[in-house]
Amino acid sequence: MKLLKDILYKVSLTSTQGNMEQRVSELVFDSRKVSKDCAFVAVAGTQVDGHEYIEAALEKGAAVIVCERLPEKIREGITYVQVTDSARALGIMASNFFGNPSDKIKVVAVTGTNGKTTTVTLLHQLFVAMGYSTGLLSTVENRINEKIIPATHTTPDSVSVHKLLKQMVDEGCTYCFMEASSHAIVQERIAGLKLAGAVFTNISHDHLDYHGTFDEYIKAKKKLFDELPKDSFALVNADDKRGLVMLQNCKATHQTFALKSAADFKAKILSNTLEGLELDINGKSIWFRLIGTFNAYNLLAVYGVAVLLGEEEEEVLRELSVIRGAKGRFDRISKGGVTAIVDYAHTPDALENVLKTINQVRTGNEQLITVVGCGGNRDKTKRPAMAKIAVKESDKVILTSDNPRFEDPMDILRDMQAGIGPSEMRKTLTIEDRKEAIKTAVMLCQKGDIILIAGKGHEDYQEIKGVKHHFDDAETVTEILNQFTTNR
Repeated sequence: MKLLKDILYKVSLTSTQGNMEQRVSELVFDSRKVSKDCAFVAVAGTQVDGHEYIEAALEKGAAVIVCERLPEKIREGITYVQVTDSARALGIMASNFFGNPSDKIKVVAVTGTNGKTTTVTLLHQLFVAMGYSTGLLSTVENRINEKIIPATHTTPDSVSVHKLLKQMVDEGCTYCFMEASSHAIVQERIAGLKLAGAVFTNISHDHLDYHGTFDEYIKAKKKLFDELPKDSFALVNADDKRGLVMLQNCKATHQTFALKSAADFKAKILSNTLEGLELDINGKSIWFRLIGTFNAYNLLAVYGVAVLLGEEEEEVLRELSVIRGAKGRFDRISKGGVTAIVDYAHTPDALENVLKTINQVRTGNEQLITVVGCGGNRDKTKRPAMAKIAVKESDKVILTSDNPRFEDPMDILRDMQAGIGPSEMRKTLTIEDRKEAIKTAVMLCQKGDIILIAGKGHEDYQEIKGVKHHFDDAETVTEILNQFTTNR
Protein backbone atom coordinates (compact mmCIF):
# COMPACT_ATOMS: atom_id res chain seq x y z
CA MET A 1 0.00 0.00 0.00
CA LYS A 2 1.26 3.47 -0.91
CA LEU A 3 -0.04 6.93 -0.05
CA LEU A 4 -1.79 8.63 -2.98
CA LYS A 5 0.10 11.91 -2.49
CA ASP A 6 3.41 10.04 -2.87
CA ILE A 7 2.26 8.17 -5.98
CA LEU A 8 1.27 11.47 -7.62
CA TYR A 9 4.76 13.02 -7.28
CA LYS A 10 5.72 14.74 -10.59
CA VAL A 11 2.28 14.09 -12.16
CA SER A 12 0.78 17.12 -13.94
CA LEU A 13 -2.46 17.76 -12.01
CA THR A 14 -5.48 19.83 -13.00
CA SER A 15 -7.54 19.43 -9.81
CA THR A 16 -8.06 17.11 -6.82
CA GLN A 17 -11.08 16.26 -4.65
CA GLY A 18 -10.97 14.05 -1.59
CA ASN A 19 -8.37 12.45 0.66
CA MET A 20 -4.83 12.74 -0.72
CA GLU A 21 -3.64 10.61 2.22
CA GLN A 22 -5.66 7.67 0.84
CA ARG A 23 -3.73 4.41 0.89
CA VAL A 24 -3.67 2.74 -2.53
CA SER A 25 -3.40 -1.05 -2.94
CA GLU A 26 -2.53 -1.08 -6.65
CA LEU A 27 -2.77 0.84 -9.92
CA VAL A 28 -5.33 -0.39 -12.46
CA PHE A 29 -6.32 0.90 -15.92
CA ASP A 30 -8.57 -2.04 -16.88
CA SER A 31 -11.89 -1.86 -15.02
CA ARG A 32 -12.19 -5.65 -15.16
CA LYS A 33 -9.14 -5.94 -12.89
CA VAL A 34 -10.23 -3.42 -10.25
CA SER A 35 -9.80 -4.48 -6.62
CA LYS A 36 -10.66 -2.88 -3.29
CA ASP A 37 -8.76 0.35 -2.48
CA CYS A 38 -7.04 0.51 -5.85
CA ALA A 39 -6.52 3.63 -7.96
CA PHE A 40 -8.32 3.35 -11.30
CA VAL A 41 -6.66 5.41 -14.04
CA ALA A 42 -9.05 6.21 -16.89
CA VAL A 43 -6.98 6.13 -20.07
CA ALA A 44 -8.44 7.01 -23.46
CA GLY A 45 -7.08 4.17 -25.60
CA THR A 46 -7.26 3.46 -29.31
CA GLN A 47 -10.27 1.14 -28.95
CA VAL A 48 -11.91 1.98 -25.61
CA ASP A 49 -12.01 5.04 -23.37
CA GLY A 50 -11.43 4.27 -19.70
CA HIS A 51 -13.57 7.27 -18.72
CA GLU A 52 -16.63 5.25 -19.75
CA TYR A 53 -15.78 2.62 -17.10
CA ILE A 54 -15.34 4.86 -14.06
CA GLU A 55 -18.67 3.81 -12.53
CA ALA A 56 -17.85 0.13 -13.12
CA ALA A 57 -14.52 0.62 -11.35
CA LEU A 58 -16.21 2.28 -8.38
CA GLU A 59 -18.74 -0.54 -8.10
CA LYS A 60 -15.82 -2.97 -7.76
CA GLY A 61 -14.20 -1.02 -4.93
CA ALA A 62 -11.83 1.54 -6.47
CA ALA A 63 -10.95 4.21 -3.89
CA VAL A 64 -9.28 6.67 -6.25
CA ILE A 65 -10.22 7.81 -9.75
CA VAL A 66 -7.54 9.41 -11.93
CA CYS A 67 -8.94 10.96 -15.09
CA GLU A 68 -8.69 13.76 -17.64
CA ARG A 69 -12.44 14.49 -17.49
CA LEU A 70 -14.26 14.38 -14.18
CA PRO A 71 -17.49 12.35 -14.26
CA GLU A 72 -20.81 14.17 -13.88
CA LYS A 73 -21.59 12.19 -10.75
CA ILE A 74 -19.08 12.70 -7.93
CA ARG A 75 -19.36 10.09 -5.20
CA GLU A 76 -18.83 10.97 -1.57
CA GLY A 77 -15.84 9.25 0.04
CA ILE A 78 -14.05 8.77 -3.29
CA THR A 79 -10.89 10.69 -4.19
CA TYR A 80 -10.84 12.20 -7.69
CA VAL A 81 -7.64 13.34 -9.35
CA GLN A 82 -7.89 15.24 -12.63
CA VAL A 83 -4.72 15.16 -14.75
CA THR A 84 -3.65 16.65 -18.09
CA ASP A 85 -2.73 13.26 -19.60
CA SER A 86 -3.96 10.02 -18.02
CA ALA A 87 -1.63 7.72 -19.99
CA ARG A 88 1.44 9.73 -19.01
CA ALA A 89 0.19 10.03 -15.42
CA LEU A 90 -0.17 6.25 -15.24
CA GLY A 91 3.51 5.73 -16.14
CA ILE A 92 4.76 8.31 -13.62
CA MET A 93 2.45 6.93 -10.92
CA ALA A 94 3.64 3.38 -11.66
CA SER A 95 7.25 4.47 -11.28
CA ASN A 96 6.47 6.07 -7.90
CA PHE A 97 4.33 3.10 -6.79
CA PHE A 98 7.15 0.63 -7.41
CA GLY A 99 9.85 2.81 -5.86
CA ASN A 100 11.23 4.41 -9.05
CA PRO A 101 13.16 1.29 -10.10
CA SER A 102 14.67 2.90 -13.22
CA ASP A 103 16.68 5.17 -10.88
CA LYS A 104 18.38 2.03 -9.54
CA ILE A 105 19.12 0.19 -12.81
CA LYS A 106 20.61 1.44 -16.08
CA VAL A 107 17.86 1.18 -18.71
CA VAL A 108 18.67 1.50 -22.43
CA ALA A 109 15.79 1.71 -24.94
CA VAL A 110 16.14 0.73 -28.60
CA THR A 111 13.75 2.05 -31.24
CA GLY A 112 13.53 1.84 -35.05
CA THR A 113 11.59 -0.08 -37.68
CA ASN A 114 14.00 -3.01 -37.89
CA GLY A 115 16.69 -4.41 -35.62
CA LYS A 116 15.16 -3.62 -32.22
CA THR A 117 14.77 -7.21 -31.06
CA THR A 118 18.17 -8.37 -32.29
CA THR A 119 19.90 -5.35 -30.76
CA VAL A 120 18.35 -5.68 -27.28
CA THR A 121 18.81 -9.47 -27.32
CA LEU A 122 22.49 -9.12 -28.24
CA LEU A 123 22.94 -6.52 -25.51
CA HIS A 124 21.32 -8.81 -22.97
CA GLN A 125 23.44 -11.79 -24.02
CA LEU A 126 26.59 -9.65 -24.05
CA PHE A 127 26.14 -8.21 -20.57
CA VAL A 128 25.20 -11.60 -19.12
CA ALA A 129 28.36 -13.04 -20.72
CA MET A 130 30.39 -10.25 -19.13
CA GLY A 131 29.09 -11.24 -15.71
CA TYR A 132 26.31 -8.72 -15.10
CA SER A 133 22.81 -9.49 -13.84
CA THR A 134 20.73 -8.15 -16.72
CA GLY A 135 17.09 -7.66 -17.66
CA LEU A 136 15.48 -7.82 -21.10
CA LEU A 137 12.17 -6.47 -22.43
CA SER A 138 11.63 -7.59 -26.03
CA THR A 139 9.08 -8.77 -28.58
CA VAL A 140 10.29 -12.35 -28.26
CA GLU A 141 10.55 -12.57 -24.48
CA ASN A 142 11.13 -10.70 -21.27
CA ARG A 143 13.94 -11.89 -19.02
CA ILE A 144 15.05 -11.30 -15.48
CA ASN A 145 18.49 -12.85 -15.51
CA GLU A 146 17.77 -16.30 -17.01
CA LYS A 147 14.08 -16.38 -16.01
CA ILE A 148 11.83 -16.02 -19.07
CA ILE A 149 8.57 -14.09 -18.89
CA PRO A 150 6.51 -14.38 -22.13
CA ALA A 151 5.98 -11.10 -24.03
CA THR A 152 2.58 -10.06 -25.40
CA HIS A 153 3.55 -6.64 -26.78
CA THR A 154 6.76 -5.12 -28.15
CA THR A 155 6.64 -2.85 -25.10
CA PRO A 156 4.42 -3.90 -22.14
CA ASP A 157 1.96 -1.46 -20.52
CA SER A 158 3.54 1.14 -18.23
CA VAL A 159 2.47 -0.56 -14.98
CA SER A 160 3.99 -3.86 -16.16
CA VAL A 161 7.20 -2.11 -17.27
CA HIS A 162 7.83 -0.58 -13.84
CA LYS A 163 6.75 -3.75 -12.05
CA LEU A 164 9.20 -5.79 -14.15
CA LEU A 165 11.96 -3.27 -13.48
CA LYS A 166 11.30 -3.53 -9.74
CA GLN A 167 11.61 -7.32 -9.99
CA MET A 168 14.87 -6.88 -11.88
CA VAL A 169 16.22 -4.54 -9.20
CA ASP A 170 15.07 -6.90 -6.43
CA GLU A 171 16.90 -9.77 -8.13
CA GLY A 172 20.13 -7.81 -8.47
CA CYS A 173 20.00 -6.67 -12.09
CA THR A 174 22.11 -3.61 -12.84
CA TYR A 175 21.14 -3.25 -16.52
CA CYS A 176 17.96 -3.58 -18.57
CA PHE A 177 17.74 -3.43 -22.36
CA MET A 178 14.31 -2.82 -23.84
CA GLU A 179 12.54 -2.30 -27.13
CA ALA A 180 10.57 0.92 -27.48
CA SER A 181 7.99 0.62 -30.25
CA SER A 182 6.39 3.68 -31.84
CA HIS A 183 3.02 2.60 -30.42
CA ALA A 184 4.46 2.41 -26.90
CA ILE A 185 6.16 5.80 -27.18
CA VAL A 186 2.98 7.55 -28.37
CA GLN A 187 0.81 5.70 -25.84
CA GLU A 188 3.17 6.77 -23.02
CA ARG A 189 3.91 3.15 -22.08
CA ILE A 190 7.48 4.19 -21.20
CA ALA A 191 6.42 7.30 -19.24
CA GLY A 192 8.15 7.64 -15.88
CA LEU A 193 11.28 5.80 -17.01
CA LYS A 194 14.71 7.29 -16.39
CA LEU A 195 16.80 6.11 -19.34
CA ALA A 196 20.58 5.77 -19.34
CA GLY A 197 20.47 5.91 -23.14
CA ALA A 198 18.48 5.31 -26.30
CA VAL A 199 19.35 3.83 -29.70
CA PHE A 200 17.86 4.54 -33.13
CA THR A 201 18.44 1.70 -35.63
CA ASN A 202 16.62 2.84 -38.80
CA ILE A 203 13.19 3.82 -40.07
CA SER A 204 11.04 2.76 -43.03
CA HIS A 205 7.32 2.62 -43.78
CA ASP A 206 5.52 0.62 -41.10
CA HIS A 207 2.51 0.99 -38.79
CA LEU A 208 0.95 3.67 -41.00
CA ASP A 209 -2.40 2.09 -40.16
CA TYR A 210 -1.84 3.47 -36.65
CA HIS A 211 0.19 6.65 -37.17
CA GLY A 212 -1.57 7.77 -40.36
CA THR A 213 1.44 9.30 -42.07
CA PHE A 214 5.16 8.61 -42.29
CA ASP A 215 5.87 12.01 -40.70
CA GLU A 216 3.79 11.06 -37.66
CA TYR A 217 5.66 7.75 -37.45
CA ILE A 218 8.98 9.65 -37.45
CA LYS A 219 7.67 12.02 -34.76
CA ALA A 220 6.73 9.02 -32.61
CA LYS A 221 10.30 7.72 -32.71
CA LYS A 222 11.76 11.19 -32.16
CA LYS A 223 9.65 11.70 -29.01
CA LEU A 224 11.84 9.12 -27.26
CA PHE A 225 14.97 11.21 -27.93
CA ASP A 226 13.31 14.56 -27.21
CA GLU A 227 12.57 13.36 -23.66
CA LEU A 228 16.00 11.91 -22.81
CA PRO A 229 17.71 13.48 -19.78
CA LYS A 230 20.99 15.40 -20.09
CA ASP A 231 23.04 12.70 -18.35
CA SER A 232 22.03 9.98 -20.87
CA PHE A 233 23.30 9.16 -24.37
CA ALA A 234 21.54 9.10 -27.74
CA LEU A 235 23.13 6.69 -30.23
CA VAL A 236 21.77 6.89 -33.80
CA ASN A 237 22.47 5.28 -37.16
CA ALA A 238 24.20 7.99 -39.21
CA ASP A 239 23.64 6.02 -42.45
CA ASP A 240 19.88 6.48 -42.08
CA LYS A 241 18.92 9.98 -43.23
CA ARG A 242 16.52 10.30 -40.28
CA GLY A 243 19.22 9.40 -37.77
CA LEU A 244 20.40 12.96 -37.25
CA VAL A 245 16.77 14.14 -37.14
CA MET A 246 16.40 12.13 -33.93
CA LEU A 247 19.16 14.24 -32.36
CA GLN A 248 17.47 17.58 -33.02
CA ASN A 249 16.36 19.11 -29.68
CA CYS A 250 17.82 16.08 -27.86
CA LYS A 251 19.52 17.08 -24.58
CA ALA A 252 21.43 13.80 -24.23
CA THR A 253 25.03 13.25 -25.40
CA HIS A 254 24.93 12.77 -29.18
CA GLN A 255 26.66 9.65 -30.59
CA THR A 256 26.53 7.98 -34.02
CA PHE A 257 27.33 4.61 -35.62
CA ALA A 258 27.70 3.82 -39.33
CA LEU A 259 29.17 1.59 -42.03
CA LYS A 260 29.24 4.29 -44.74
CA SER A 261 29.24 7.71 -43.08
CA ALA A 262 31.63 9.39 -40.67
CA ALA A 263 30.60 8.32 -37.18
CA ASP A 264 31.73 7.87 -33.58
CA PHE A 265 31.50 4.10 -33.99
CA LYS A 266 32.53 2.97 -37.47
CA ALA A 267 32.84 -0.49 -39.03
CA LYS A 268 33.68 -1.96 -42.41
CA ILE A 269 32.47 -5.31 -43.75
CA LEU A 270 35.45 -7.48 -44.74
CA SER A 271 33.47 -10.61 -45.64
CA ASN A 272 29.83 -11.65 -45.59
CA THR A 273 28.86 -15.32 -46.02
CA LEU A 274 26.14 -17.74 -44.91
CA GLU A 275 28.54 -18.74 -42.13
CA GLY A 276 28.98 -15.25 -40.65
CA LEU A 277 30.40 -11.74 -40.88
CA GLU A 278 33.93 -10.41 -40.66
CA LEU A 279 34.05 -6.76 -39.63
CA ASP A 280 36.79 -4.22 -39.15
CA ILE A 281 35.94 -2.20 -36.05
CA ASN A 282 38.46 0.45 -35.01
CA GLY A 283 41.23 -1.33 -36.89
CA LYS A 284 40.44 -4.72 -35.35
CA SER A 285 39.27 -7.60 -37.56
CA ILE A 286 36.55 -9.61 -35.79
CA TRP A 287 34.51 -12.62 -36.96
CA PHE A 288 30.86 -12.79 -35.89
CA ARG A 289 28.35 -15.64 -36.17
CA LEU A 290 25.59 -13.33 -37.36
CA ILE A 291 24.96 -12.81 -41.08
CA GLY A 292 24.25 -9.84 -43.33
CA THR A 293 24.74 -6.11 -43.58
CA PHE A 294 21.74 -5.42 -41.32
CA ASN A 295 23.39 -7.47 -38.59
CA ALA A 296 26.60 -5.49 -39.08
CA TYR A 297 24.56 -2.44 -38.05
CA ASN A 298 23.03 -4.31 -35.10
CA LEU A 299 26.45 -5.47 -33.89
CA LEU A 300 27.89 -1.98 -34.26
CA ALA A 301 25.00 -0.48 -32.26
CA VAL A 302 25.54 -3.04 -29.50
CA TYR A 303 29.27 -2.34 -29.46
CA GLY A 304 28.57 1.40 -29.22
CA VAL A 305 26.13 0.99 -26.32
CA ALA A 306 28.54 -1.22 -24.39
CA VAL A 307 31.42 1.25 -24.79
CA LEU A 308 29.16 4.18 -23.84
CA LEU A 309 28.20 2.25 -20.70
CA GLY A 310 31.89 2.06 -19.80
CA GLU A 311 32.84 -1.43 -20.97
CA GLU A 312 36.31 -2.27 -22.30
CA GLU A 313 36.37 -2.44 -26.12
CA GLU A 314 38.36 -5.65 -26.57
CA GLU A 315 36.26 -7.62 -24.08
CA VAL A 316 33.06 -6.42 -25.78
CA LEU A 317 34.28 -7.55 -29.22
CA ARG A 318 35.53 -10.87 -27.89
CA GLU A 319 32.19 -11.71 -26.25
CA LEU A 320 30.15 -10.44 -29.22
CA SER A 321 32.05 -12.71 -31.60
CA VAL A 322 30.53 -15.87 -30.08
CA ILE A 323 26.92 -14.66 -29.62
CA ARG A 324 24.22 -16.17 -31.88
CA GLY A 325 21.45 -13.54 -31.81
CA ALA A 326 17.68 -13.51 -31.39
CA LYS A 327 15.30 -16.37 -32.16
CA GLY A 328 13.52 -16.00 -35.48
CA ARG A 329 16.04 -13.55 -36.90
CA PHE A 330 17.88 -15.21 -39.80
CA ASP A 331 17.60 -18.67 -38.22
CA ARG A 332 19.23 -21.28 -40.48
CA ILE A 333 18.01 -24.87 -40.73
CA SER A 334 19.92 -27.18 -43.07
CA LYS A 335 18.95 -30.71 -44.04
CA GLY A 336 19.63 -32.85 -47.09
CA GLY A 337 21.57 -30.08 -48.80
CA VAL A 338 18.69 -27.60 -48.53
CA THR A 339 19.02 -24.48 -46.37
CA ALA A 340 15.90 -22.88 -44.89
CA ILE A 341 16.11 -19.43 -43.35
CA VAL A 342 13.35 -18.29 -40.99
CA ASP A 343 13.16 -14.54 -40.44
CA TYR A 344 10.72 -12.10 -38.87
CA ALA A 345 10.96 -9.74 -41.89
CA HIS A 346 7.43 -8.32 -42.06
CA THR A 347 8.09 -4.90 -43.60
CA PRO A 348 9.23 -4.12 -47.17
CA ASP A 349 12.56 -2.79 -45.88
CA ALA A 350 13.24 -5.81 -43.67
CA LEU A 351 12.30 -8.27 -46.44
CA GLU A 352 14.54 -6.49 -48.92
CA ASN A 353 17.43 -6.50 -46.42
CA VAL A 354 17.13 -10.24 -45.82
CA LEU A 355 16.78 -11.13 -49.51
CA LYS A 356 19.68 -8.91 -50.53
CA THR A 357 21.79 -10.46 -47.79
CA ILE A 358 21.06 -13.95 -49.10
CA ASN A 359 21.79 -12.85 -52.66
CA GLN A 360 25.10 -11.34 -51.56
CA VAL A 361 26.33 -14.59 -50.05
CA ARG A 362 24.86 -17.21 -52.44
CA THR A 363 26.78 -18.59 -55.43
CA GLY A 364 24.01 -17.92 -57.95
CA ASN A 365 23.86 -21.54 -59.06
CA GLU A 366 21.09 -22.40 -56.61
CA GLN A 367 17.42 -21.41 -56.42
CA LEU A 368 16.18 -18.92 -53.85
CA ILE A 369 12.53 -19.64 -53.02
CA THR A 370 10.70 -17.13 -50.82
CA VAL A 371 7.59 -17.95 -48.80
CA VAL A 372 5.94 -14.73 -47.61
CA GLY A 373 2.63 -13.28 -46.46
CA CYS A 374 1.32 -10.10 -44.82
CA GLY A 375 -0.60 -9.61 -41.59
CA GLY A 376 -4.28 -8.75 -41.54
CA ASN A 377 -5.72 -5.55 -40.02
CA ARG A 378 -2.40 -3.79 -40.55
CA ASP A 379 -0.97 -1.30 -43.05
CA LYS A 380 -2.31 -2.40 -46.47
CA THR A 381 0.10 -0.22 -48.45
CA LYS A 382 3.02 -2.53 -47.75
CA ARG A 383 1.32 -5.63 -49.19
CA PRO A 384 2.00 -5.04 -52.91
CA ALA A 385 5.43 -3.65 -51.99
CA MET A 386 6.33 -6.85 -50.11
CA ALA A 387 5.30 -9.03 -53.07
CA LYS A 388 7.16 -6.82 -55.55
CA ILE A 389 10.38 -7.08 -53.54
CA ALA A 390 9.99 -10.84 -53.14
CA VAL A 391 9.64 -11.51 -56.88
CA LYS A 392 12.46 -9.12 -57.73
CA GLU A 393 14.97 -10.73 -55.37
CA SER A 394 13.90 -14.42 -55.60
CA ASP A 395 13.83 -17.17 -58.24
CA LYS A 396 10.42 -18.38 -57.06
CA VAL A 397 7.88 -16.87 -54.68
CA ILE A 398 5.03 -18.50 -52.79
CA LEU A 399 2.50 -16.04 -51.37
CA THR A 400 0.74 -17.42 -48.31
CA SER A 401 -1.19 -16.56 -45.17
CA ASP A 402 0.59 -14.89 -42.25
CA ASN A 403 -1.57 -13.70 -39.34
CA PRO A 404 -4.83 -12.82 -41.13
CA ARG A 405 -6.44 -11.76 -37.85
CA PHE A 406 -9.98 -10.65 -38.79
CA GLU A 407 -9.39 -10.34 -42.55
CA ASP A 408 -10.01 -12.94 -45.25
CA PRO A 409 -6.54 -14.36 -46.11
CA MET A 410 -7.37 -14.34 -49.83
CA ASP A 411 -8.16 -10.61 -49.70
CA ILE A 412 -4.68 -10.03 -48.26
CA LEU A 413 -3.12 -12.24 -50.93
CA ARG A 414 -4.98 -10.37 -53.69
CA ASP A 415 -3.55 -7.12 -52.29
CA MET A 416 -0.09 -8.66 -52.51
CA GLN A 417 -0.63 -9.92 -56.05
CA ALA A 418 -1.32 -6.33 -57.15
CA GLY A 419 2.41 -5.66 -56.75
CA ILE A 420 3.43 -8.38 -59.22
CA GLY A 421 3.71 -7.64 -62.94
CA PRO A 422 2.32 -10.04 -65.62
CA SER A 423 5.81 -11.27 -66.58
CA GLU A 424 6.62 -12.13 -62.96
CA MET A 425 3.44 -14.10 -62.28
CA ARG A 426 4.99 -17.16 -63.92
CA LYS A 427 7.42 -17.59 -61.03
CA THR A 428 4.76 -16.95 -58.36
CA LEU A 429 2.42 -19.37 -56.60
CA THR A 430 -0.36 -18.48 -54.19
CA ILE A 431 -1.09 -21.08 -51.51
CA GLU A 432 -3.27 -19.87 -48.65
CA ASP A 433 -2.38 -22.67 -46.22
CA ARG A 434 1.01 -21.73 -44.74
CA LYS A 435 2.10 -25.31 -44.02
CA GLU A 436 1.27 -26.35 -47.58
CA ALA A 437 3.18 -23.34 -48.88
CA ILE A 438 6.29 -24.34 -46.92
CA LYS A 439 5.89 -27.97 -48.01
CA THR A 440 5.62 -26.88 -51.65
CA ALA A 441 8.78 -24.78 -51.32
CA VAL A 442 10.67 -27.79 -49.97
CA MET A 443 9.35 -30.05 -52.73
CA LEU A 444 10.52 -27.54 -55.36
CA CYS A 445 14.06 -27.58 -53.98
CA GLN A 446 17.13 -29.30 -55.31
CA LYS A 447 20.31 -29.87 -53.36
CA GLY A 448 21.98 -26.55 -52.58
CA ASP A 449 18.79 -24.46 -52.84
CA ILE A 450 17.73 -21.86 -50.27
CA ILE A 451 14.26 -21.21 -48.85
CA LEU A 452 13.41 -17.98 -47.07
CA ILE A 453 10.33 -18.19 -44.86
CA ALA A 454 9.55 -14.59 -43.97
CA GLY A 455 7.13 -12.71 -41.76
CA LYS A 456 6.68 -14.66 -38.54
CA GLY A 457 10.16 -15.45 -37.22
CA HIS A 458 9.93 -16.19 -33.50
CA GLU A 459 6.11 -16.29 -33.44
CA ASP A 460 4.74 -19.75 -32.70
CA TYR A 461 1.14 -19.06 -33.69
CA GLN A 462 -1.18 -17.90 -36.43
CA GLU A 463 -3.91 -15.48 -35.39
CA ILE A 464 -7.18 -16.20 -37.19
CA LYS A 465 -10.51 -14.58 -36.26
CA GLY A 466 -9.21 -13.63 -32.81
CA VAL A 467 -7.89 -17.13 -32.02
CA LYS A 468 -4.20 -18.03 -31.87
CA HIS A 469 -3.42 -21.43 -33.41
CA HIS A 470 -0.03 -23.03 -32.82
CA PHE A 471 2.23 -22.57 -35.83
CA ASP A 472 6.01 -22.31 -35.78
CA ASP A 473 7.83 -21.74 -39.09
CA ALA A 474 11.11 -23.25 -37.88
CA GLU A 475 9.36 -26.27 -36.39
CA THR A 476 7.26 -26.76 -39.54
CA VAL A 477 10.10 -26.52 -42.05
CA THR A 478 12.31 -28.79 -39.91
CA GLU A 479 9.59 -31.46 -39.84
CA ILE A 480 9.04 -31.21 -43.62
CA LEU A 481 12.77 -31.22 -44.39
CA ASN A 482 13.18 -34.36 -42.28
CA GLN A 483 10.34 -36.07 -44.21
CA PHE A 484 11.75 -34.81 -47.49
CA THR A 485 15.23 -36.14 -46.74
CA THR A 486 13.89 -39.51 -45.55
CA ASN A 487 11.67 -39.97 -48.61
CA ARG A 488 14.26 -38.97 -51.17
